[in-house]
Amino acid sequence: MNKNVLNTDLTGKVAVVTGAGGVLCSGFAKTLARAGAKVALLDLNEEAAKGYADEITAEGGVAKAYACNVLNKEICYNVADEVLKDFGPCDILVNGAGGNNPKATTDKEYFEIGDIDADTKSFFDLDADGVGFVFNLNFLGTLIPTQAFARQMVGRDGCNILNISSMNAYTPLTKIPAYSGAKAAISNFTQWLAVHFSKVGIRVNAIAPGFFSTKQNAKLLFNDDGTPTARTGKILAATPMGRFGESEELEGGLLFLVNNEAAGFITGVVLPIDGGFSAYSGV
Repeated sequence: MNKNVLNTDLTGKVAVVTGAGGVLCSGFAKTLARAGAKVALLDLNEEAAKGYADEITAEGGVAKAYACNVLNKEICYNVADEVLKDFGPCDILVNGAGGNNPKATTDKEYFEIGDIDADTKSFFDLDADGVGFVFNLNFLGTLIPTQAFARQMVGRDGCNILNISSMNAYTPLTKIPAYSGAKAAISNFTQWLAVHFSKVGIRVNAIAPGFFSTKQNAKLLFNDDGTPTARTGKILAATPMGRFGESEELEGGLLFLVNNEAAGFITGVVLPIDGGFSAYSGV
């Protein structure tokens, strides 16, 4: 397999990635495999995860896909037992599962007089179940897999948990209050968990990706003719580097934070990988 950008050597390590059926998290799985780790790809969509696992094995890596609902504690514990049997105890957990829900999203950026009676979904129309789903998927979908796999890490030096935060954790984006709040919770939980596990050999950090163009969000970012949407224009204007990130540009942050020689004294950190978005005031 190709060498990684930092020459991080994870030979003999077992890495677990949730949400690995998606574009970004499958990239995390490939990065870890190329560094020498045996990788378990977990996703609700086992077929999607299997496709990426097959790509890893075709490159000469070691990987296996597992069907997993990160909101179901029993399932997570059962999958953890399967991974333990197949590969050994987990050394690295990447909590990548997460997402949003249209029922927890407003149609407009700003509330205006008359919106209550208008044919638009405003703050007052947000669905409690939809909001709850977003909080559960992002927060409990990180907490529960951590409960399942961190049990295998306790007392073993050099273990790592990496959570996925967001730019929304720094400053909430318009329209998506539930997702923004849930990702802020992830950053807070990362710090809490880092302190909680500091005496038992487990480091806990997070990365906060900026804006990346993928097949999954292309329709939200670009019009049918390929021109950027108005929202895309705002994102790029607020990103000093003036472009979207490439998924490969998350690789260095991931490999640095799980590298115990390079980052062994780093825990409780949320690393923005955002082209300067979180640093820019707009003026």
